[in-house]
Amino acid sequence: MKLLFCCLWALGLGAGPARAQAPADPVDQVNVFLGTSGDHGQLSPAASYPFSLLSLGPQTYPNTHTGYEHLARTFLGFTHTRFEGAGCQGAGGNLLVKPFVGADPQQTVLLKKTEQAAPGYYAVAFANGIAAELTVAQRLGLHRYHFPAGAPRGLFFDLSHSFANGFKQEEHATQGAALSGWLEAGTTCGAGTYRLYYYLEIDQPVQWEAAGAHRLVARLPAAGAPDAEVRVAFSAVGVADARATVQARARASFGAVRAASRQAWNALLARVRVQGPPDRERLFYSLLYRTLQSPYEVSEPDGRYRAPDGSLQTARHPVYNGWAVWDNYHTQLPLLSLAYPVEFQNIATSLANLYRYGKKNFATQHEPSPTVRTEHAVVVLLDAYRKGYAVDLGGIRDSLVGEANRLDYSHPDKALESSYDAWALAEILGILKDKKQSAFYRHKALEYKTYWRKDFADLTRPDVDRLPARGLYQGTIWQYRWNVPFDVRGLQALAGGEEAFRRQLDEFFAGDYYNHANETDLGAPVLYNATREPWKAQQLVHRLAADTVVQHYFNDNSRGIDPYVGRIYQNQPQAYLRTMDDDAGAMSAWYVLAACGLMPACVGQPVYYLSLPLFETVAVQVGPRKQLAVEVKNFAPARCYIRAAWLNGRPLHRNWLTHQELAAGGTLRLEAADAPNPAWGSEQPWVSAGPPAD
Repeated sequence: MKLLFCCLWALGLGAGPARAQAPADPVDQVNVFLGTSGDHGQLSPAASYPFSLLSLGPQTYPNTHTGYEHLARTFLGFTHTRFEGAGCQGAGGNLLVKPFVGADPQQTVLLKKTEQAAPGYYAVAFANGIAAELTVAQRLGLHRYHFPAGAPRGLFFDLSHSFANGFKQEEHATQGAALSGWLEAGTTCGAGTYRLYYYLEIDQPVQWEAAGAHRLVARLPAAGAPDAEVRVAFSAVGVADARATVQARARASFGAVRAASRQAWNALLARVRVQGPPDRERLFYSLLYRTLQSPYEVSEPDGRYRAPDGSLQTARHPVYNGWAVWDNYHTQLPLLSLAYPVEFQNIATSLANLYRYGKKNFATQHEPSPTVRTEHAVVVLLDAYRKGYAVDLGGIRDSLVGEANRLDYSHPDKALESSYDAWALAEILGILKDKKQSAFYRHKALEYKTYWRKDFADLTRPDVDRLPARGLYQGTIWQYRWNVPFDVRGLQALAGGEEAFRRQLDEFFAGDYYNHANETDLGAPVLYNATREPWKAQQLVHRLAADTVVQHYFNDNSRGIDPYVGRIYQNQPQAYLRTMDDDAGAMSAWYVLAACGLMPACVGQPVYYLSLPLFETVAVQVGPRKQLAVEVKNFAPARCYIRAAWLNGRPLHRNWLTHQELAAGGTLRLEAADAPNPAWGSEQPWVSAGPPAD
């Protein structure tokens, strides 16, 4: 079939004899099937566009949180939205389209025969001769269907389809070959509701028929062309805006939209260039791709958008929604702040703007897109401000204080996390010259010590390695006890001093108590950088990113009887640990940062700890005319220790750099070694210190 042959040829599977090729573009190294099988990432191969809520992808049976299971053969159709890597039962899966042959759509069974996909593109051929291609732009999606000759054919639409049975209500209208309307569905974990508007056109005359509640059939003419194209746009503002998007791109061909999507992906992926083992390069770009899918741009080109209170507002900048801050504030957002400053500025502004219109920890009843949660947004805003981004802290001061007064200290884990937010607010109030309020929340933050002594100091209690214990959320006492990034110096004192702190870290990792399947202790490996043995962090980060590990703990609150032994990050459908969600790019971003040799020391403080990159060279475009180059002397894939370092030609003896130093560009040169150099990085350690008690 011509359509499938073109798909294979474009992906290099129908090419002739091999010839010498130039280095592949980053976009061509992405494997969109990574993490798409089972509970190993909760990702999908959908055709997506950077930071776009529109994501056209297959709906399989059985499926995972994003509607797709790589091993499944049966397809139910194609949907237009999904939140990649989110927990619970996912969010999205709206407006299902199923091509069919014959008189009854329900009699058409779509069994996968072949499939291909790349960033911005998805194609599948079925055993019955139907084939489909999907591509996408920022607000526009295109379906192209090929039908076998001779049989009646059409398209089935389920307007009530959504993941986790989250459908609420919808309204629609048909006119000619167009279908338009709005739909509402529950967002992730059943918290809140989002409404999306849509407009789609079919490129052939159709006969519309009702097929049950919220279901329609569009029958195509028997004598029509063998291929049918569906052009669809989504908007968070209104049907008229979706219609305008379709009409504005009415002459854009499928090939042109696909090429533009590829170009957009390549431009963003190329902001970080790596050179090293080819398999690592492919894994790197497959994971970097996942860090650039959410949050979503939900405003129209003229700046209009729907706020969380449902009101229609206008902004001078692109507005984002679709948050998973509790997950990705550790890694994804700091990565964006370094390598994608323009996008991060808009993200930070949008996050701050939530405080003006009814921000909640989870979702409101008027979301413009699927979303997850926004705890620790105050930490992200402090981090953005200290990195030089424009954030109107004064304009949202009262809302920040109101949120802090609702923080939950009812369980040991929540007490530590709420203390982190209280610390961030104290820092912001200090910036705003409110000494009295700053002192109040400073003392509130330091109360973490009381909770820590009560629940985290004694490691001889029998439940310290149990999941769950004492009401903890998806973590153990061992894992949560390190979660005081804003006051590691105080944490060391509570542990009995720096030496005792190191011994406890040694016991933690030697006992395989660490859990990379969740974010609860994601910052623990780099804590060695705040001690006299930073080389242990270098070894740990390398092992977790690229070597064999032992994992006992999983996110379904179980301590596995049979532990996982192997690599965490693999370029295959079962990519991650069992139950390890990617969490909106949080886990992918951890790998990307580790591969670049950088890791945030404490979000809210513009400091990054250094480790040895997984590549011989890394180049990050940190500004329009600025590049940060990281070069590794004596590179070898298995080497993980830093023997010496130079920043812009001058010896660097500390194991950390500030955001300002990195964002200024220049060259960081690291010398690799097979054995640790205990002398390097132990001078001038950066150790976070909470405010002193008055």
